[in-house]
Amino acid sequence: MGFREELAADAAELEAGGRLRLLREITPEGDGLCRCNGRTFWNFSSNDYMGIAADAKLRRRFYAEYPDTATPELALSSASSRLLTGNTPAYTRLEAKLSELYGNRAALVFNSGYHANIGILPALSSNRDLILSDKLNHASIIDGMRLAEAEFRRYPHLDCDRLEAILRQKRAAYRRVFLVTESVFSMDGDAADLRRLVELKKQYDCILVVDEAHSVGVRGPKGTGLAAELGIANDVDVLIGTFGKAFGSTGAYAIMESETRNYLINHMRPLIFTTGLPPAVLNWSCFVLDRCAEMDEERARLRRMGEVLRTAFGKNTVAGDSQIVPFLIGGDQEAVDKAAYFQENGILVFAIRPPTVPPNGARLRFSLSAGLPEEAVEQLRRLV
Repeated sequence: MGFREELAADAAELEAGGRLRLLREITPEGDGLCRCNGRTFWNFSSNDYMGIAADAKLRRRFYAEYPDTATPELALSSASSRLLTGNTPAYTRLEAKLSELYGNRAALVFNSGYHANIGILPALSSNRDLILSDKLNHASIIDGMRLAEAEFRRYPHLDCDRLEAILRQKRAAYRRVFLVTESVFSMDGDAADLRRLVELKKQYDCILVVDEAHSVGVRGPKGTGLAAELGIANDVDVLIGTFGKAFGSTGAYAIMESETRNYLINHMRPLIFTTGLPPAVLNWSCFVLDRCAEMDEERARLRRMGEVLRTAFGKNTVAGDSQIVPFLIGGDQEAVDKAAYFQENGILVFAIRPPTVPPNGARLRFSLSAGLPEEAVEQLRRLV
């Protein structure tokens, strides 16, 4: 069998098992709506948690600040890596704003959350170290561990007792141990016990890395995330946030001490060897950080919408209080069929299947947005 025939056979096998993925063309229309395949839907599949990305009025306000559209501040490329000529003034402003938001700790901006997660752990760790990671951490964290020279182990999801048992057994054998977790998990919407992780970090002299991709913008004072909400953000050695979800922009950032920032600038390959973000994107991120800081009412409404769905889904969901509410199904084809049922009734949601989730863990992932009106959530509730 030739190369192309092998690829075609793989696609056929995926389709037969209900796991074939396709790219869909989707147009955001604002007010919680989007257009797909010629139809308009309530969008329950976007990570635009605060409704910023689809807010046309907000975009107009941003562009109105730049009467000269040819200004370098709206340039669409930096045309260089940050260590050459791509570190434009917009980077300095954005990192200064992030630093102020997080109590004057150092901030470093990356091209994406994936870039951050495949670069930070390999840069900071060595073959004398150990990385301990929650089993349901994002694929980017797993890829970062694979790229690192350190040994790594994945502990059972949210099981801090098991994590501590590993630390008791293994800690003395390694120079450094990194504890890595998401704060709010992307597929279940549940949260790590960050207070317990801070305790373990201090007790066993570890380095704590927390990915707040699904928490920043929607949790904490001014949208600074779950760790800040709990009052322990300063105890997190590397706190990672993304602009590509609740903040409705592009890129990611990490909050840390200045020594860590300087080290990453000199050793983190995805930072060193990639073209910087365009000034237009960086300035938009500055703009939306200020707007999102004021959106406490929207953050509270997201929590309430999540409560409504969790009550409606009952035993078919996961306990939590985030804007991510899974509807657990199990079988791959069953999940595809259930998604089609909701789509037929104007609700855009998709089946999430292995390997994104564990085997027999297929589900629908309802992702709430402050841009959704109450009528959309009520319509969904009646369909369950």
